Amino acid sequence: MAFDTLILNGTVVDGTGKPSYLADVGIANDRIAAVGALSASEAASRIDAAGCVVTPGFIDMHAHSDVTMLDDPRGESKAHQGVTTEVTGNCGSTPYPAGVLGSGEALRRRQPTHPIPHSPTMWAWTDLDSWASHTEEAGIGLNIVPQVGHAALKNAAGASIDRPAGPDELALMKKLAAEAVEQGAAALSNALTGPHFEGAPTDEIVELLEAVRPYENAFYSTHPRLAGGWHFKAAEEAVEIGRRTGIVVEYSHIAIIDSRHHGKADEMAAIFEKGREEGVDVAFDLYPYLAGAAGFKSLTPPWMEGQGVEAALEMLADPATRRRAREQMEGGWWGDMPWHFDKIVIVKVGPNGDRGHLGRSLAEIADSRDAHPLDTLLDMLIEDHSVESVMHNRTEEDMRRFLVHPLSIIGSDGTAVSPHGIWSVTQPHPRIYGTHPRVLGRYVREEGVLSLEDAVHKMSGFPAERIGLRDRGRIEDGLAADLVVFDPETVSDTATYQEPHRYPDGIFHVFLNGEAIVRDGKHTGALPGRVLRRGRHGY
Repeated sequence: MAFDTLILNGTVVDGTGKPSYLADVGIANDRIAAVGALSASEAASRIDAAGCVVTPGFIDMHAHSDVTMLDDPRGESKAHQGVTTEVTGNCGSTPYPAGVLGSGEALRRRQPTHPIPHSPTMWAWTDLDSWASHTEEAGIGLNIVPQVGHAALKNAAGASIDRPAGPDELALMKKLAAEAVEQGAAALSNALTGPHFEGAPTDEIVELLEAVRPYENAFYSTHPRLAGGWHFKAAEEAVEIGRRTGIVVEYSHIAIIDSRHHGKADEMAAIFEKGREEGVDVAFDLYPYLAGAAGFKSLTPPWMEGQGVEAALEMLADPATRRRAREQMEGGWWGDMPWHFDKIVIVKVGPNGDRGHLGRSLAEIADSRDAHPLDTLLDMLIEDHSVESVMHNRTEEDMRRFLVHPLSIIGSDGTAVSPHGIWSVTQPHPRIYGTHPRVLGRYVREEGVLSLEDAVHKMSGFPAERIGLRDRGRIEDGLAADLVVFDPETVSDTATYQEPHRYPDGIFHVFLNGEAIVRDGKHTGALPGRVLRRGRHGY
């Protein structure tokens, strides 16, 4: 048999969690055509992978790349990690459906979450189907598995996200959710922190999932309802929703961010273990860093966070309203969680923002202004409403306990971007460039926290299983040729909080749908990505 590409002499880690083995892998068209002793076969291209590991392309279970590849088509921050598939539409925010708003641009103004504010991309679509067509026609460098967001559905139904939907609004939301899943959404996602904390009661979520449940492989992805005292109740709620609906549950970016509960990872994981024993199909994803990310607006009280930018700025301009916000924020963030102003570090400003703030903590900036950090936070929002930060609010011990747990999956909570595009002026979280190689380098090779087989399973076969993707996530004859070749002795992340736009080391070749997107460590410029819709494309 003649192959398009032969990857020879590599150690195959097939994504199932089973022990590695030596084999050659042959690619023909967009498929894995054979696995075995293939060196005598003809091939248009040959790669000697001696000393390297060959794995399935990594599936990022928690990404926010719904539209970023329309600005940065190659999605290089993820491609160079070995990521070939992005699960997008997380945390309740999707660029569709428009519903009663009438257009994608109207939804963008109502829900200015993606992309960054100075993106030139126009949202020229109204639903998932037209978004997917637009995206594929534009050309993208990674596969996308789309979801549909709870907040987007509320906006599309003309409802406010800071209160429960009324009967008519909920009926329209259910209709729009079903339409999105019929058009290919893999899941319903939500974010229950901030204005949606009070605005999305458990019963509303259950009711909305009733519209999704009849569709094969559709699941529920939840950014948990976090606030002071809610770390464990949020996990219990996710399990309860799975119990009531019978739907598969994915708990997003698990972490213990309340300093009063550090060291309780096992206690939290036990909630999911008990749910599994009772028949609830639940798992969770995480990224291997000790800081999360938050826009400054999300650190304000929920009644302000839920407003559009202009409305929020008008509120801050009113002395009485600002005083009310300030007084509520004194009690802590997201309820009564203690503030640690020295651990809130600025990573993004708007196009007209003060780039001198990048890399500085809120405490440092407040000191330089001789002001209280909360006053500085509100002032900076007025000066530049695009300010975002990383928050160093978790422990290595807790993160490792979650990482090694058999229910965990790797998800970056990041976007697919380029260091040369519109994101180049930002200082994003290093997880955008380093999540997967950080696991392979630090936690597999250097510290032995995970075996290589387990780590690859958490990045490929396990997420594919959760999503319902039957033809990706494993190395097997006939499956899609999404493949990664890396050196297990050198693979490592190089992105830092100070210099995040840095590609990892040790990842040499990445194939997407049979085509090389990274060859010898360099991006080829190829854009063979597809929108992988539920009910099609190997589901």
